[in-house]
Parts: sequence; structure tokens; C-alpha cells
Amino acid sequence: MIAFVFPGQGSQKVGMGRALAEALPSVRALYAAADDALGFKISALCFDGPEADLQLTANTQPAILTTSLAASFALKELAGIEPDVVAGHSLGEYSALVHAGAITFVDAVRLVHLRGKFMQEAVASGVGGMAAIIGLPSDAVADTCREASGSDGGECAPANFNGAGQVVIAGHAAAVERAMMLAKQKGAKLVKALPVSAPFHCALMQPAAERLAVELEKIAISAPRIPVVSNVEATENSDPARVKDLLYRQVTGSVRWEESVQRLAAMGVTRAIEVGPGKVLSGLCKRIAPSLKLASVEDPAQALALKESAHG
Repeated sequence: MIAFVFPGQGSQKVGMGRALAEALPSVRALYAAADDALGFKISALCFDGPEADLQLTANTQPAILTTSLAASFALKELAGIEPDVVAGHSLGEYSALVHAGAITFVDAVRLVHLRGKFMQEAVASGVGGMAAIIGLPSDAVADTCREASGSDGGECAPANFNGAGQVVIAGHAAAVERAMMLAKQKGAKLVKALPVSAPFHCALMQPAAERLAVELEKIAISAPRIPVVSNVEATENSDPARVKDLLYRQVTGSVRWEESVQRLAAMGVTRAIEVGPGKVLSGLCKRIAPSLKLASVEDPAQALALKESAHG
């Protein structure tokens, strides 16, 4: 079995998608559709920047979504590769749902643009924070977050269970700082504050979740052609009636990526292909499930290189 895994925010870079658009008319049409849906040239931001504008959350999310789906076009057209199951990290879950046919591309690109805007606006600058904790068990990190949370300094919680001993925490800045100190005392190998614009995947994102819920009600959901492993439950879903709730819960819930990859392996997946910019998920998958054959595709050459070994 083959799984496509789609990257989330942080994988963006100026120039992404350009080679795909130059090689494939279908990709040029995809970027044109994104430009039309958004009312501005997301294609130009992807291909030429400037980087500062590409890094804005409301731009980053539709940019990565579009580029990831462009890479999936290349895999199908140049290598004849289609997945049996899909998953995505945070924003990447939208890419997965589009590839599975549950959400139209136009609806998704508009949704994630708004999702990014809502997430950015949910918490004032400086109020929240995020940090990576490496080398502590997941349950120890969760306990640490509970210990660090208090009515005076707010709260924090695990945001991303990325696997291989890496957990990202998010919440009020003071609580995140307390959790970082506690994690060091408990023997964490590395504790690092992250340069993010907002504390994603925690309770502080509730205002964004409520605004997103209104937008989700405006779109139609179709039955996925293939299963989609969701972030919040780390198990496959094929029920269209559950998609909106899973996306709503995802805004404030933890990304259970380690369990998601373990679930893919348990389903019988032997090859996982990271589809879109960067290699972040490939690295995580390698550490979570060493038996998986891994590849990443963000340009036509990488798609062609997989053609011969597609079903190995």
C-alpha cells in the first residue's frame, strides 16, 4: 500500500512549484484556479516571493496546499502513482482531503486562506508562544504542561505529537516558559522556543475554530475516494458527515502525527511519499516507522525518479 502524506506550515520556500508549473499544463491551471479563487496571485508568491509575504500565515497555508496538490498531479501524470490512503500534518489534512475528493480544490484554497487569517487574529502578538521539547516521553510532556498551567499565567498543552521524542507545546507565553523550565529539569535533551506568529493547536485558538466553523458550513463535503487519516483521531475516516467536525476540532486539538503514521503502517502501508515542499514529514516518518520506504516529491524530476520503483 502507498500513502501520500502532505506537509503543513513551515515547509514553504520561495520558488516552490515553479518547476511543476513549467512542466505540466494541469499544474499551471491549478495555480490559475487558486489565483482566481483568492483574488490575488498566490502563484507569484510561491514562485517569486517576497519571502516575508509568503511567510504570512494567511498566505502560507493556501501556498502550501496548492503546491502540494501540484506535486500530486506530477506523481499521477509523470509516474502513474496514486495512493491507497492519505494523511496530512495540520494544514496538510486539507491537501489530503482534496486529493481524496472530499473537498473541492477551490473550496479548500479559500478555506485555508481564511483559516490562516483566523488563526493569526485569534491571539494578540506576544500573548502566546510555542516550544519544541525533545527527549521526554509524550505523557511526561503532557504532565509538564498541566503543571505549568495556572490561572495566573494561563495554560499550555501539547500541540503536535511529532514522534521520535519530539513534542511541540503551545499556549500562553508565561505558561509555555514555565513548561520549558520544567522540561529541562526533567531531563529533556532539547527545549527550544519556536519563532511562530501564534500558538497553534491549543485552546487559545478557540476563536479561530468558531470562525472556521461558520465557513465550513458553507461548503459541500463528498465521500472520500480513499481513507483520510485525521489529525485529531489518528485513524482513518471515510464518512463525509464527520469531516467538518474533525477539521473544527483540529484547530484547537493536538496533531497526533506519531500515532497517525503508526496507523498507516498498521493498515498495511509499506511506502509513504511526502507530497509537496520540504522533507519534514519524511524525516519524522523514518523515525516513527523505520520499515516504511520513504520518498519526497516537490518537482518533476523527483516524480520521474519514482516511476520505476512505484510499487516496490
